[in-house]
Amino acid sequence: MADDPFLLFDSWLAEAKQSEPNDPEAMALATSTREGRPSVRMVLLKGHGPAGFVFYTNADSRKGGDLADNPHVALLFHWKSLRRQIRIEGPVAEVSDDEADAYFASRSRDSQLGAHASLQSRPLDQRATFEARFEEVKARFEGQDVPRPARWTGFRVTPEQIEFWSDRAHRLHERRLFVRDGQGWSEGYLYP
Repeated sequence: MADDPFLLFDSWLAEAKQSEPNDPEAMALATSTREGRPSVRMVLLKGHGPAGFVFYTNADSRKGGDLADNPHVALLFHWKSLRRQIRIEGPVAEVSDDEADAYFASRSRDSQLGAHASLQSRPLDQRATFEARFEEVKARFEGQDVPRPARWTGFRVTPEQIEFWSDRAHRLHERRLFVRDGQGWSEGYLYP
């Protein structure tokens, strides 16, 4: 059995990049409020390794509020073409400003402008309002670099457990669970 869940994750993600028709880096992010009200949505994995799994968002969004209130999340990667999924649970913390700046600078200009124009998760009276905000932001930053908005940042999930699920015939699925044990990992199986 593998003793490094990150190597196994890298292997599975590489296979997904070959077989998934759209967004193999897409993952469901489950958060909850301080009172325990859950919410789940799809986000994109933008970095990963032994330090954790990184995604970006507006900290003033619904998910940003949930993360501030309850900094524990669950992630789910589901690759239907491979009949596999990976579940990850752990605490979340903001990435450094330098890391957020570097990723923001790598985005397309329109995506950068959209981050300024969007009041993510806030009520919107009509689509035309958002489009007008986008045009205003576009004019404001004409001919210059678009800076990262102060409340747009990244979050890193530090996994406490990672489960690898593989589909098998007759619902005799395989579930391998890695649990953080000090600086290393313990591994075992779960009944399907």
